[in-house]
Amino acid sequence: MIDKLEFLLALAREQHFGRAAETCGVTQQTLSAGVKSLEDRFGVRLVQRGSRFQGFTPEGERVLAWSRRIVGDTRAMQDDVAALRRGLSGHLRIAAVPTALPMVAALTTPYRARYPNVRFSVLSTTSEEIFSLIDNLEADAGLTYLDNEPLGRVTSVPLYTEHYQLLTAAGGPYDDRASVTWAELARIPLCLLTPNMQNRRIIDQQLRAAGGEPAPTLESNSMVVLMTHVRTLQWASVMPAILADALGPTEGLRAIPIVEPDLRHAIGLVAPRRDPATPMVTALLTIARSVARTLDGDDPAPSVLHGSGTG
Repeated sequence: MIDKLEFLLALAREQHFGRAAETCGVTQQTLSAGVKSLEDRFGVRLVQRGSRFQGFTPEGERVLAWSRRIVGDTRAMQDDVAALRRGLSGHLRIAAVPTALPMVAALTTPYRARYPNVRFSVLSTTSEEIFSLIDNLEADAGLTYLDNEPLGRVTSVPLYTEHYQLLTAAGGPYDDRASVTWAELARIPLCLLTPNMQNRRIIDQQLRAAGGEPAPTLESNSMVVLMTHVRTLQWASVMPAILADALGPTEGLRAIPIVEPDLRHAIGLVAPRRDPATPMVTALLTIARSVARTLDGDDPAPSVLHGSGTG
């Protein structure tokens, strides 16, 4: 039964019978037969079939939701028993919004020091995709915004407060200023994250509230791309203070706080709300709470990047 529920999860992820079968390590015929066996057992059609996968029926969506819970609990049970036998080990998958990537090392470094047999994968993605990955059991936890858009059914640990700076070349129109307003910012050509990123939605909303219209001259889903363009001193960008700190000192570059308003949003760790949680996720939540206690919510970057938040 568990294997057949895994087939449903793979089909939901891949939206294609062949690719789903490949990820499960079985033939397409085996996967189709497994899904058909579930349909026979429940007495309802779960998948809309044609020449290709066309989605789940309403009954299939309900079974899919239960499958995620059952498979997740089964994996948690297996990990729990394995941890009792040989200690904490395995693969911990963390998804993070691009602006929170500098924070990841503050969690993974003390984690590895305590549990050297755990390996990590870190994926940079959108806040919406983080929750989809967690729901589909493709990520164990995420780093994302906690207070701007709905979170859903997760456990969350606030880590720090994101606030914003204008990164621009020295000698520009605001070079002698201690701060710049969002209204003034609306008149500057910027390079920004793509609109599917929550950071970009926050910036766009604030620029419009200040009477401007976002008109970036360059967009990217990578903070590295934005950083490298800012380093040329030919581009300006709006970045969280933690990222401005990660960028490091650059001759000719100025980081100017943005005010009116001094916009702030909470960033934190999110994980599936499951009792009991998997041992690896439980350990990550414990480390996150320890790190959070060491951070200054108004200016977390020095603690995060220079190692005082290691728990």
